[in-house]
Amino acid sequence: MTKRIGKVAVLGSGIMGSGIAAHLANIGIPTLLLDIVPRELTEAEERKGLTLEDKVVRNRLAADSIEKLKKQKPAPLAKKGNVDFIEAGNMEDDMKRLAEVDWVLEVVVENLDIKKKVFAQVDEYRKPGSIVSSNTSGISVEDMAEGRSDDFRSHFLGTHFFNPPRYLKLLEVIPTKDTSKEILDFMRQFGEDTLGKGVVEAKDTPNFIANRIGTYGLLVTVREMVERGFTVGEVDSVTGPALGRPKSATFRTLDVVGLDTFLHVAKNVYDLVDGDEKEVFNPPAFMIEMAEKKMLGSKTGKGFYQKIKGENGSEILELDYKTMEYGEQKKLKAPSVQQSKQAKGKAAKMKALIYANDRAGELVWNVLKPTLLYAAEKCSEVAHSINDVDQAMKWGFGWELGPFETWDAIGVEKSVARMKEEGETIPAWVENMLEKGITSFYEGVDSYYHDGEYAKAKVNPKVIHLKSLKDNDKVIIKNAGASLIDLGDGIACLEFTSPNNSIGLDVLQMINKSVDEVEKNYKGLVINNQGKNFCVGANLMMMLMEAQDMNFPELDLVIRQFQKSMAKIRYSGRPVVAAPFGMTLGGGTEICLPSASIQASSETYMGLVEAGVGLIPGGGGNKELYLRQIERLPEGVPVDHQAIANRVFETIAMAKVGTSAQEAEELGFIRPQDSISVNGDHLLHDAKQKALHLANDGYQPPKRKKIQVVGETGYATMLLGAKTMKFSGYISDHDLKIADKLAFTLAGGRVAKGSKVDEQYLLDIEREAFLSLIGEPKTQQRMQHMLSKGKPLRN
Repeated sequence: MTKRIGKVAVLGSGIMGSGIAAHLANIGIPTLLLDIVPRELTEAEERKGLTLEDKVVRNRLAADSIEKLKKQKPAPLAKKGNVDFIEAGNMEDDMKRLAEVDWVLEVVVENLDIKKKVFAQVDEYRKPGSIVSSNTSGISVEDMAEGRSDDFRSHFLGTHFFNPPRYLKLLEVIPTKDTSKEILDFMRQFGEDTLGKGVVEAKDTPNFIANRIGTYGLLVTVREMVERGFTVGEVDSVTGPALGRPKSATFRTLDVVGLDTFLHVAKNVYDLVDGDEKEVFNPPAFMIEMAEKKMLGSKTGKGFYQKIKGENGSEILELDYKTMEYGEQKKLKAPSVQQSKQAKGKAAKMKALIYANDRAGELVWNVLKPTLLYAAEKCSEVAHSINDVDQAMKWGFGWELGPFETWDAIGVEKSVARMKEEGETIPAWVENMLEKGITSFYEGVDSYYHDGEYAKAKVNPKVIHLKSLKDNDKVIIKNAGASLIDLGDGIACLEFTSPNNSIGLDVLQMINKSVDEVEKNYKGLVINNQGKNFCVGANLMMMLMEAQDMNFPELDLVIRQFQKSMAKIRYSGRPVVAAPFGMTLGGGTEICLPSASIQASSETYMGLVEAGVGLIPGGGGNKELYLRQIERLPEGVPVDHQAIANRVFETIAMAKVGTSAQEAEELGFIRPQDSISVNGDHLLHDAKQKALHLANDGYQPPKRKKIQVVGETGYATMLLGAKTMKFSGYISDHDLKIADKLAFTLAGGRVAKGSKVDEQYLLDIEREAFLSLIGEPKTQQRMQHMLSKGKPLRN
């Protein structure tokens, strides 16, 4: 049995095949990407005198796909250099190379006959014991394996990734009757631990789990829109976050997926089912017309929405599906919409809409009701449990709550009673559940209703739920902004609970208290939370209000406290491990930099972005990033302090952000000795293990020492670069003022080149620069603009 996947072959280099190859490359797995041999030369190839026999021509399709990976948005590659892990080839010359790989992954056209021909070749060339899988989104996996060798069939299964593979968490694995249990178990574990996916075992039915239920829900929504005369924008305004769905709601989601892809998925089911279900999967005529006119969504520049450039900048228009013309976006206005926005908590927001007696309430109920009933009706057909259905919808479609979690949130008894009043047939197993007096599908966070009783969900031991720990009285200390939680084994976790996990005095107070508590009673500290983002930085609103009130003594106190708290992390007698994920910006990055180690989620967006609001870092981030660049150099390598200062200056002045943990490492925020968790659900576990390892290895905090700076000459060098950009028209006068303050801070002020200064001296310069800038009217304008518009102002 294959116990390690060291190399993979991906057959088919289209959007999905190349995307999967990129995901494998991000993890560091060498991948052979093969496609068919072109039958015609391009004009460029003809001009070069190439023939159809030249290798560069024969490998063209795969090679072109690899090149496109470098330019696609959102980026499939965590960093551009990962493309080196992918090798192009073709499916005539290179099939013999399948003997080199441990996993052959087929991603060719969705046609059973073509797939069977490909698998016949795979069976001929693969090495015994290698895993073979199909990324089919709907063709029977059982049918694909027909006629293949015993070893092939026992090592064959479906592995359905969702697009884009880097970002969407769901991986549906679909075994056949011949798939060995060992292979299935291995691929589940490999999918979670190595690929970083949320793995759900699906049954071999049309479109498996997520696409079956998700496509049904989308088509029900389209039908409701047409029958009741809603517009595209009106539907999207109430079928997104208000229902626990992504901001892309219904029709923006279709534009991202691509209408052609969606219609193909819908046809998979339409061709294989009967009765009322078949009719739902028959898309309305206007969607067919859109596909014929290449109005496919993002890939063609227009679909249900079209982005145009007008006099006032870019504008997004919505499609009028009756006239096929674009016009101004509309939002559904009803009392329940406002009530939902004001309600607190997911359940309250949903109930405010669903049970409202207005136009919005009717739309949402008429969309949600059939989707819940369909999920209940098809659950045992497509999946092994309601928990698998819920996880598939959350991981594959970005729902906050799966259908059965949603049902619990709106009240099972109340909603079922209404469904019955409206003449709906309730699936027998749901009726039986209610007759037993069981009124919710879930009990706690890890038990779900199954075969007449609650069953425990299988939870990977690497998944730690902070909510469960808090529910079980594991909170050590807390205040309004943060909690210190006992993770067990002598490790504590500092969790931010402030709005958007922003940093205020309450959070700083808890950092100090937590380090003190851990130094007395624990082995180590992890800083992590399980919100949407790790930390978006300091409380910008609070700082702006203080600055506008000219309350600089208070601001000075806050910045001093911030700097002291970061020093507390750096010099803690116990190891502090920061575990960032999602947005880790400004002050969020400053919390990570002084930690003993970073255990970052692969999807971490890290950067010191203060220049975007007219400031420089104030919590020691300038000094810490400078030190990190020095510390990452191998021992014995001469240190060019000016080159390092220049690089740090550029990174901070241009507010550079690593859009993955790997890019953050390239920018110097993450060191080579820090670590990355591919599966975000395992991040807290991995950080805890890192803290334990450091503690058990006899961790010693760094010693305070003086820092060599580049002084006045270095300051002049950095400032010259900024002035050159100003004279070239790239930056404004205010940008230059910010750059001046930053250069002065990094250089260590007016000291000689090569001087060694203590940390407090650098922190004092930094604080003075920060306070000077926050008093500037143009900085305050930038801060106000960010708070109101959510994007930087260039003034």
